[in-house]
Amino acid sequence: MLGEYRISGRRASEIAASVERGVGSGDLPPGHVLPPMRELAAHLEVNPNTVAAAYRTLRERGVIETAGRRGSRVRPAPASTSRGSLRIEAPAGVRDLGEGNPDPELLPGLGPALAAAAAADAECRGLYGQSPVVAEFAAYARAAMDADGVPAGPVAVTSGALDAIERVLAAHLRPGDAVAVEDPGWGSVLDLVPALGLRAVPVGVDDSGPLVADVERVLRAGARALVVTDRAQNPTGASLDARRARELRAVLARHPDVLLIEDDHGHAIVDLPLHALGGVTAHWAFIRSAAKAYGPDLRVATLTGDAVTVDRVAGRQRLGPGWVSRLLQRAVLHLWTTDAVDTRAVARSYADRRDALVHALAERGVAARGRSGMNVWVPVSDETGAVARLLHAGWAAAPGARFRLDTPQAVRLTVSPLTAADIGPLADAVAAAAGPARPVSYG
Repeated sequence: MLGEYRISGRRASEIAASVERGVGSGDLPPGHVLPPMRELAAHLEVNPNTVAAAYRTLRERGVIETAGRRGSRVRPAPASTSRGSLRIEAPAGVRDLGEGNPDPELLPGLGPALAAAAAADAECRGLYGQSPVVAEFAAYARAAMDADGVPAGPVAVTSGALDAIERVLAAHLRPGDAVAVEDPGWGSVLDLVPALGLRAVPVGVDDSGPLVADVERVLRAGARALVVTDRAQNPTGASLDARRARELRAVLARHPDVLLIEDDHGHAIVDLPLHALGGVTAHWAFIRSAAKAYGPDLRVATLTGDAVTVDRVAGRQRLGPGWVSRLLQRAVLHLWTTDAVDTRAVARSYADRRDALVHALAERGVAARGRSGMNVWVPVSDETGAVARLLHAGWAAAPGARFRLDTPQAVRLTVSPLTAADIGPLADAVAAAAGPARPVSYG
């Protein structure tokens, strides 16, 4: 069992460091079974408790995992290449439907908002020691969430939704814990979970959100957290309806120790009502980002949740970046209070393009999903072939592999660059690309 790589050390810290060196060098590859604690203790001539402490440290760092009688083994390494790199570069003349960006024509100009923020800063300069959250920003954000039925809770501000999700997971979970994630789901979350040393457990999604039976199954199996997109789910466009939300809340009520994270990704770009799940479990977080409606470069997201979760996030944030720029908070507040975005018009614009594409594909015998938001999810028989054929036809699509764990192959199309005149030609190209590749015979 000791193998070719010789673990060394007399103290727990030295033994743990030796294992980490082996993992880093590749001498202890992912899946490698470590020696039983008593066997290694005898070999090193130390107390078994010392080896037990070393293994515990390695588990906490996400280096190894323990599976009962099967022993301890080196964890699979987080992917060094993010799913975001699985993109198709659109050459000249090819329409790019793969990046997932909002329509720039629907984003507000930032000049007045930034000028207003600068004027406020001139009256009271932003300095160390001030509150990390602008009081007016917190009050406005909290009132908007109250109106949507989000449970009461303090407000924090993070640098986007993914920053919030990472901080909330880190506030409660330890390496090796299981996190239930939507499948297909946001590729950045699927990358983030293993990067934190956590295990991603897939939950199926239909047009109404996560499947109740799947959520019940993974929570019963010990998942410590559940990440849910309330509206405009990326990539399928799923949106929680009242019935599904009620059923999921009932499941969560039976698992009160589960950490719930809700990403209201579709806020201000969809016209479907919010059905929040928070408040059923002891620890929960609800996140709203300004990215899709006001501009991805703003990097401002609002976070609320139970008092312990928000306090842990804010406390850890103070030890890192300290706070999200109060200038940016004031700029976003100005955008909110001046109605810089006609949210109904934006929602209608995306819905018109999305619905037209889904309908056109249905007419051509292609079943596609896109209940809300700016994306359409198209199942295909051969993902690589479909992407290649679409590229040849002048359209760059996002490979479904960026968003999948166990679900079948597909491609994601973002409708924000489309015009009405694009719908027919694109649907023709997708219909031609979605089926199996034509066999080629060689004479």
